[in-house]
Amino acid sequence: MRTPALALLSVCLVLTACNKKEPAPDAAAPAPATAAAPAPAPAPAPAVAAEPTEEERKRAALQGKLDYANMEQRYLSDALAQWATSAQASSGFGDKPEAVKADPTKGRAWKAVGAPDDYEWSQQSPDLGMDWLETRYAKAVRATEVRAVLTNNDAVKSLTKVELVDEAGGLQAVWSGISESKRDERGPRTWVVHTFPKTDKPIVGVRLTFANAVSSGYKEVDAVQLVGE
Repeated sequence: MRTPALALLSVCLVLTACNKKEPAPDAAAPAPATAAAPAPAPAPAPAVAAEPTEEERKRAALQGKLDYANMEQRYLSDALAQWATSAQASSGFGDKPEAVKADPTKGRAWKAVGAPDDYEWSQQSPDLGMDWLETRYAKAVRATEVRAVLTNNDAVKSLTKVELVDEAGGLQAVWSGISESKRDERGPRTWVVHTFPKTDKPIVGVRLTFANAVSSGYKEVDAVQLVGE
């Protein structure tokens, strides 16, 4: 009989089909390589400022002189400021024997009285120890500022202390240390200004102290202005 044979053949075909392996899935394709970021462009070189012309230099110098004149006028016309009416000092250039013969008034403390006039106090020794100049004022005020008018660079560099004098003669330091002021090249004088909180006590005087060795030479003070009310 052919029927059992056919049945046996069908079974074999089914078993063969079951034993066939499924094709393996394709391996995952590698991710495409990421392109490297381009290097940043180099920063442009800073522009080189053009050298000022001769005309521009002259104009800048004139502007500096104008600014200086406006500054001086503002100080000179300050209604809250006053100039010294008397002065004394630790020494004076006129104390030197040779100076006494030539001009005994040269460098005396009273040369610093009043507004700037190109007559100055200067000390006896150009580089020895400390020297001070003390100025007094007609009106006692609660002070807020001192303006010292100095006529040479030695004075500007050597100023080391600014003190106020009260009505009882007591001293109150409002600044001390190494001077950071620079010679004002715009004009013939340097205004060294020190501002501070209004004093509790009325002030009648100012004392400037100079460290002579800091800048060897005669320290020249034309005038000292006290500001307050």
